[in-house]
Amino acid sequence: MLFRTKARAIPAMLTLLLLLVGCSLQPKVPTGSTSSAASTTVPTTAAENTAAPTPDLAKPTPTPAPAAVSSGAATTLLVSHSKSDYMSFLDPVTGQLEKLTVGKAPFAIAVGPNHRAYVSTAEGVAVIDTQQRKRLALVPYMAADAIGKPQFGEYRPGGMGIAVSPDGKFVYVGVYLTGRGGGTKSQLEIMDAEKLVMTGNVAVGIRPFDVVTSLDGNEVYSIDHDSYSVTAVDPVQFKARTLEAAPFGKGGFEKPHYAAVRADGRLLLPYQGRGLVVLDPVSGKYETKPLRGNTHQEGVTLTPDGKQLLVIGIGAAGSATGKPNLTVLDVQTYAEKIIPLARMHQMVATSADGRYAYLTGGVTYADTGWNGMTVVDLVSGAVRDFEVPDYPLDVQLLLE
Repeated sequence: MLFRTKARAIPAMLTLLLLLVGCSLQPKVPTGSTSSAASTTVPTTAAENTAAPTPDLAKPTPTPAPAAVSSGAATTLLVSHSKSDYMSFLDPVTGQLEKLTVGKAPFAIAVGPNHRAYVSTAEGVAVIDTQQRKRLALVPYMAADAIGKPQFGEYRPGGMGIAVSPDGKFVYVGVYLTGRGGGTKSQLEIMDAEKLVMTGNVAVGIRPFDVVTSLDGNEVYSIDHDSYSVTAVDPVQFKARTLEAAPFGKGGFEKPHYAAVRADGRLLLPYQGRGLVVLDPVSGKYETKPLRGNTHQEGVTLTPDGKQLLVIGIGAAGSATGKPNLTVLDVQTYAEKIIPLARMHQMVATSADGRYAYLTGGVTYADTGWNGMTVVDLVSGAVRDFEVPDYPLDVQLLLE
C-alpha cells in the first residue's frame, strides 16, 4: 500500500516541477525602455471607450483587447509637439520617437515631394529633409515684427495652417498676427520652396487654422476660424476672395476649423457634428449636409482612396452636447460611422492602406488636451492610447 502511494506521488511531483520550470523560462515582455537622447521610447497604454469626456489625464486607462489594434506595418508619423520646439518621427507600433528641433511652438506640418516637409512654428517655417531627418532652414515670416517674441498656447501668434503646392514649388502658411499695428489680423504668406524665402503675402481672415490648395494648385484656401469664413487666394496675382461658411451663424463655437478637398474640388468642412458644409470655391455657394456626431469638430483628413472623411470630435461645446468621437463619413453618400472615444483629440492622419487612424491629444481649445495619441482600427473600432510628450498637435503620414 505504501509503495502504491509513492508511485502516484512521483508523476504529480514531476508535473509540478515541469510547470515551475516552464514558467521561469517564459520570456518577459518589456513595458517600456529608453533610448539615446536623439530618440525616446514611450510606453504604450490604452484607454476605454466608455470613460467620461474629460477623464483623468494623468493616468491613461486600459482598453479591452489592445492586441486587436495594430498600427499598420512600417508606419512613420510626423508629429508636431506644440509645447516645445521640436517635431518627431514617431513609430506608432512601438511608441519610439526621434526628436528634431524645428522652432518654438510648432503647429502644423505639410508633406511635399522630394523628401521635404514643412512645419509652421511661432518663429518661421521649418524646412525638413525627411530622408536625412534634419532641418535645412528656418525661414522667418515677412510679418516677424508683428509676431514678436515666440509664445505658446491657444492664441499664440505665428504660423498656423500650412500647405504645399501640388508641384512642390511653393509653400503657403497662414500667419496669425498681433502686436504692432493694433488689433488682431492674419495673412497668408507664400514661400519659394527652392529659394527658401517668402515672396509675398495676402490678408486673410483671423486665425487661419488650416490651409489647403485646389487640386490644380491655382488657388489656396485659408480656413479662417475667428472670421467664420474661407479666403480663396490667387497665389500669383496676390488677390483674395472671401467665401462665407457659417451654416449656424457667426457666434460662439460654430466656427470652421479644418477642411479637405474632395475629388470634385469641393471643400468639406464639418461643424459641431451637426452639419457638413460642401463648399464650391468657384461659385462661393455651399450646401449643408446633416451630421449626427453632436460633438465640437476639429481636425479632418481623407483616407488615401479619397472615399472617406475622418473627423475628430472633442466633445461638448456650444451647440454640440455629445462626447468625444471619431466620425468616418462617406464623401459621396454622407453615410456616417461614429466611433466613441474616451479622450479629446485635435488632428488625425491615416495609415497608407486606410485601415488605421492616428489621433493627437494636444487640443488647442483651452488647453484641454493630453500628452498622448490614439490609434483607431477603422474596421473593428478598437482603440489604443499611448503617451507622447509635449502636447502632440498635428500628425502626418511620412511618405517614403
